[in-house]
Amino acid sequence: MAELKAWQRTVTCGALRAENAGEEVTVAGWAETIRDHGGVTFIDLRDRTGVVQIVVDLSRNETSEAAHAEAQKIRAEYCISVRGRVVQRIAGAENPHLPTGSIEVEAREIIVHNAARPLPFQLNEDTVTNNEEMRIKYRYLDLRRPAMYRKMWLRHEVVRRVRSYFYKNDFLEIETPMLTKSSPEGARDYLVPYRLEPGLFYALPQAPQQYKQLLMVSGIERYFQIAKCFRDESQRADRQPEFTQIDLEMSFVTQDDILNMVEGLMIEVVDGLAEETGKTILHKPFPRIPYDEAMARYGSDKPDIRFGLELTDCGAILENTQFAVFQNVLKSGGLVKAIRYPGGASLPRSGMDELVNLSREFGAKGFAYFLVDDGGAVTRGPVAKFLSDEEKAAIVTASEAQPGDLVGFIADTKEMTNKVLDRLRRLIGDRLGLIDKSKLAYCWITDFPVFAKDEETGGWTFEHNPFALPQEGHLEWIDSDPARMRAYCYDMVCNGYEAASGAVRIHKPEVQVAIFKKMGLTDEQIEARFGHMLDAFAFGAPPHAGMAPGLDRMVMLLTDDENIREVIAFPKMGGGYDPLMDAPATVEQKQLDELGLRIIEKEPEKKQVI
Repeated sequence: MAELKAWQRTVTCGALRAENAGEEVTVAGWAETIRDHGGVTFIDLRDRTGVVQIVVDLSRNETSEAAHAEAQKIRAEYCISVRGRVVQRIAGAENPHLPTGSIEVEAREIIVHNAARPLPFQLNEDTVTNNEEMRIKYRYLDLRRPAMYRKMWLRHEVVRRVRSYFYKNDFLEIETPMLTKSSPEGARDYLVPYRLEPGLFYALPQAPQQYKQLLMVSGIERYFQIAKCFRDESQRADRQPEFTQIDLEMSFVTQDDILNMVEGLMIEVVDGLAEETGKTILHKPFPRIPYDEAMARYGSDKPDIRFGLELTDCGAILENTQFAVFQNVLKSGGLVKAIRYPGGASLPRSGMDELVNLSREFGAKGFAYFLVDDGGAVTRGPVAKFLSDEEKAAIVTASEAQPGDLVGFIADTKEMTNKVLDRLRRLIGDRLGLIDKSKLAYCWITDFPVFAKDEETGGWTFEHNPFALPQEGHLEWIDSDPARMRAYCYDMVCNGYEAASGAVRIHKPEVQVAIFKKMGLTDEQIEARFGHMLDAFAFGAPPHAGMAPGLDRMVMLLTDDENIREVIAFPKMGGGYDPLMDAPATVEQKQLDELGLRIIEKEPEKKQVI
C-alpha cells in the first residue's frame, strides 16, 4: 500500500497534450512496445485512456540512470509506473496518429509493479490471433486491446443511456430471482439441484417473463431490468447460453404505447452514440409490417430492409401453367416465388450454377431461372421454354425486373420456399453492395399467429409466446380454425436480426387456460407449471404489455461485429464451453452425494462393422 501511495498516478496516459509540457507527472499502465536504441529507450505506455510515449535518455536527464537500468528489464505488458516531465517531441518525431503524439514523458524514475511472462498471443491490433478459443481463454489479455476496451465502454454507455431513459419515463428498476421454477416451453432450462430435498430442482430463468407479469398484478405499473437470462440451446454467432436483455413491462397500455416507448429508447441510444459508432437509423418512425406481409415480401419475419429485392409470389400468375414442376407444387399447397438478381444475366455460367447449388445447400430441391434480354423479352434460361410468353411477361412486370436481370424461382413448401429465398435475397444484396453498413434499419413485425403446428406431435404449440393476447374476436376460432388466429405480438427487427420480442399479455385466467389447453396441456400440468400466475390473475390483474430488447445483440449491431461473443466480457464458446475457467467441470463426489445425484456414464457408440 505504501508503494502504491508513493506512486499514485497524477494523470492518465491518454489525457496528456501539448499544453501539459513542463509538468511533472506520474503515469501508470502496461508497456505496449519497447524500443531500445542503445542509450535511449522508448516505451509506449498504455492505460484505458490511450497511449503515451516514455523516453529514457541519459543525455537529457542525468537523474534517469536508475530509470534507464530499470527500462532494460521491461518487456511487453509489464505493469509499470513512470515519474517524469512532459516535454515536446523533437521536431519531425511527432506521431499524428496519436492524440498524445506531440509530446512524450522524460522518465526520471520507473517502478515495475508486476512482470509479465511471454504472451500467448500479441495484443497488437494488426497481429492479434485468429484463434478465438485462445482469445477467450486469455480474455483478460484480449480485453487490454483498445478495440476490445472500446466495445466494453460502448456497452457500458448503452446501459447508462437505457437506465437514464427509463428513469425519466417513471419506470422502477426491480431485480427478479435467478433461482426459479422450470417451465419447459421453448429452449431447455439450466437446472439447479435443491440440496435440502434431492430430486427437486430450481431452474435459471430463460426470461423474467412470469415475474414481470406478477409485478404488474402488484401495481408496479412500469418496470424494467437489465436482466441476465439462460437458455440451454444450440449456439450460433448471435446467441450465448447466458445473455442480457433489457426487460420492461407496463400496465394499462396498448400495443402502440409499448412500440412507441421502445422506439423512443432505440432512437435515444443510437442517435446519442452516433458520433462514436458512425451508425444512424434509416427509417423514423420505424416501419410496421404485419407478419403475413413480411413473409410474403421478404420470406422472413426478421427482414433486412436496408435494401429492396422483395420477393414475388407467382401463384396467381401460374395458376393455369402447363409447367408440371410449378403446377404440382401449387396443387399441393406449396409456393412458387421469384427473386430478381439485378444484372444477373451477365453472370458467367458458373455463377448461375452456384445459385442452383446454394439453393440445394439451403434445403430446396433446386433453383429455376430465366434471363431478361436487353429488349425486356425472355428467351434464355432453363425455365424460359416451359413458360408461356404471357406468364413470363407477367412475372417480369410483377418482379419489376429490368433488361439484364436474372429472375430466379424456388418452388417448394411454403416454409422451405421462404427460407431459401430469404437467404438468397441477403446473399444477393451483399454481393451487389446494396447494404449500407452505416445504417440501422429498424422495423416492427406485428400480428404474429397465436399457434403453430407442432411437427413432433401434430398438435398445436405457440408461434411467438404462450402469454400473448389473441386479437379482438380471434378467440372464437380456437377450435374451428386456430391457424387463422393472430395475437397482439410484435418483434423489433434490425438489419436481419431479431432485436426485441414482446406482446400484449393475457390477463384473464380463463383465456390463458384456453390457450394452454389448445397447446395440449392437461389441467394438472397447467396447475403445476402456471397455477401461481392464474391465481394472481384472479386478483384484479390489469391489462399489461411488455417486451425485451437484447442488450448483447444491440451492442453487436452498433459495433458491426458478426459474433455476439465480441461484445461480451467473458463469453462462452460453442456448446457453452468456457476455456477461461475450463467449465463446465467435474465436481467432487461429496458434492454429488449431498445433492442426491449420481452420474450415469454414457455407453460408447457401437462401431458399425462393414
